[in-house]
Amino acid sequence: MRMPENVRALLERLEAAGYEAWCVGGAVRDALLGLEPGDWDVATSAPPEAVLDLFAPEALPTGLKHGTVTVGGGRGVEVTTFRRDGEYLDNRHPDHVEFTSSLAEDLSRRDFTVNAIAVDRRGELADPFGGREDLGRRVLRAVGRPEKRFEEDALRILRGLRFAARLGFAIEPGTDEAVRRCAPLLKNIAPERIQAELTGILCGEHVLEVLLGYPEVLGVFLPEILPCVGFDQHSVYHCYDVWEHTARAVAAVKPLPVLRYAMLFHDLGKPETFSMDEEGRGHFYGHWRRSVPLARAAMERLRMDNRSKETILTLVERHDCELPLGEKSARRNLARYGEETLRLLLEVKRADNLAQAAAYQDRQTLIRQWEELLELVLAGGACFSLKQLAVKGGDLTALGLRGPAVGRGLAELLELVIDEKLPNERGILLEYVKEKLL
Repeated sequence: MRMPENVRALLERLEAAGYEAWCVGGAVRDALLGLEPGDWDVATSAPPEAVLDLFAPEALPTGLKHGTVTVGGGRGVEVTTFRRDGEYLDNRHPDHVEFTSSLAEDLSRRDFTVNAIAVDRRGELADPFGGREDLGRRVLRAVGRPEKRFEEDALRILRGLRFAARLGFAIEPGTDEAVRRCAPLLKNIAPERIQAELTGILCGEHVLEVLLGYPEVLGVFLPEILPCVGFDQHSVYHCYDVWEHTARAVAAVKPLPVLRYAMLFHDLGKPETFSMDEEGRGHFYGHWRRSVPLARAAMERLRMDNRSKETILTLVERHDCELPLGEKSARRNLARYGEETLRLLLEVKRADNLAQAAAYQDRQTLIRQWEELLELVLAGGACFSLKQLAVKGGDLTALGLRGPAVGRGLAELLELVIDEKLPNERGILLEYVKEKLL
């Protein structure tokens, strides 16, 4: 197995000092799958004090309580002493750890068999729980008794879903049953940790299977999604219920967190706004209006940052809006949203339409035309923001405007330029101010 030279040298140095040393965890798993590994972690029989002495001055005591020392600058390698965990009293952290000389004992406390494989510097594998076989079968199976693993650390439930979404692995039946049974324990996990794992799930290549397979698990911390599950839309445009449409829209959009969260939340308001006409057709008038507060509540619970929240809420609110095709419309929408958000909105509209019945995916052509128009308008140097306006606030102040009148004047000039009633030329704009605004 190929491993970075600094990692191999680290293993050699530990072995030369008389200790066992193995690479463990995600890097080993990914290397065996033929993927590019991320950070490499090392487990060793050496006590942390010995690791500090052996690699001084390049070793830092980053987690001595748990036996972890980081060796090397930049993206250093975490070296952790073989250990056994004490009791888990909060469904997240052990109350203490004890160091051990046994690699097998250390591997026995890990979450899934595919993460409980170790490799030494010679490429020899230690695989006491059949993780390599599970890799070949593309299966996620808990180490030992699944309920015990999830009761120890409930975040492992979402880690399992994240691995499934990223790797496309199925969850082994016994582990799957424990995932569902232990899901309420997620209420004990910090929102920030939930958010990090959920983002990984949403941005996974195989997110569709996870969303369709585990809505009741996600619903423990996102109860807003549960009314959508199985909700028949009674519409020729929608061959899927609200939740399956949502899941397919998430999978159809680019794997950027703001886009995937926007698609996850965009139709939350549908169940509450459903009505059926005399012909049996379903309608969701103004569902976006109800989706916005539901999305806001969910994001606040997940402790999402304000910038992401505002962008996502804009996309949720405007996902169903009409965007008339035309240069004036393009300039107006650029002024309203800005280039970045407008591009995101077009991606949202594309994904929303792709998750509808195939016979009604005709909006793809309109979206492509809009993107072409956007490029044309931007290439032409269109003015759509105050920053691009040929006059600034100081120019209006110099002419005699004061206070709020300056802002109102700039806004009026920008509106006239966008509507092509005035060219974006300094002299002409200042003359308009003199004639109309003073």
